[in-house]
Amino acid sequence: FFIREDLQKKLVDFVPELEKLTFQKQLGSMLGKTRRIQELTRKLASDLRLSPVEQLTADRVAELCKADLASQMVVEMTSLQGIMGRYYAEKSGEAPEVAQGIFEHYLPRTMEDRLPEGWAGVCVGLADRLDSIAGLFAVGLAPTGSKDPFALRRTALGLAQLLIEKNISFDVREGLKAAAGFQPVEVKPELIGATAEFVAGRLHGLLLDKGFRYDVVDAVEQVNTNNPAVAAEQAGVLNTWVAREDWGTILPAYSRCLRMTRELPQVFAMDGSLLVESEEKALFEGVQKAQDFTAAEPRFENALSQIEKLVPTINGFFDKVLVMVEDEGLRNTRLGMLQAIAALLKPFADISRLEGF
Repeated sequence: FFIREDLQKKLVDFVPELEKLTFQKQLGSMLGKTRRIQELTRKLASDLRLSPVEQLTADRVAELCKADLASQMVVEMTSLQGIMGRYYAEKSGEAPEVAQGIFEHYLPRTMEDRLPEGWAGVCVGLADRLDSIAGLFAVGLAPTGSKDPFALRRTALGLAQLLIEKNISFDVREGLKAAAGFQPVEVKPELIGATAEFVAGRLHGLLLDKGFRYDVVDAVEQVNTNNPAVAAEQAGVLNTWVAREDWGTILPAYSRCLRMTRELPQVFAMDGSLLVESEEKALFEGVQKAQDFTAAEPRFENALSQIEKLVPTINGFFDKVLVMVEDEGLRNTRLGMLQAIAALLKPFADISRLEGF
């Protein structure tokens, strides 16, 4: 039952004469999707750094993953897709990991479902979902209102869920762009943006379902909306910090720096030789240490810890130092320090989205 061009005639012979034309059309469509999944799987396998053996397995899984859809068993009971594919592959002498991948590329099917264990199933599952979203949007079959005949919402949710639960840092927009390149119809750039926003919408709901605060989700999505795994990780970090008792002192200190500099048209350099007040010299030294530390360990947790350490120094600076002085060099250096503080968290989240900012 494997969908190969040289087997199409044999498959058609099993269908009653009156159904042949319809079956041939459906089979050709499945074959086209299989070829697209194969091409995209090869690209993703490289991006995900699968080993040579895993890449070969993924390629074979991609070739056979939709084969069981041509069987009457799956036509009659669609819930058996993947399950029957695994059995057919085993009976046909395929490697166990190939049979496993055929079944696992559909996982997770629901929020409570298991995850694929093999990387072949993960890779092909991502390729399948990206192809479905890009292709159906391209031909005008995106969900509308409560109508979603091709279960694209579930497909997009499964894509985000798979990336998060397997902790795969992956740019969904770039993946959809790659999938669009294999479609038999033109996929315009604005349509790729629409598909990325569609997936982002499912990610938003998924993060809320995980118990993260709505403002935390909003904050991390401003930066990492196209990378579900990273967005979920950053949401977890920020959700913990905003629940701390001392967050009420950390956020105001950081907010003063960000508010004062976010509308500035340029980034100012810091020249420590121009500084006069002890409070600003202390801030300059603290900012440099924070920059060095976060550059060596660029993680959200580390950046937040550096802001926490700077809180007394930031407050002392604002209490004693006037930023907007007439001396341009001194003013720009002081603004540059505040910009540097604001920049510590910008790669991870937009803190201005949080309550109390």
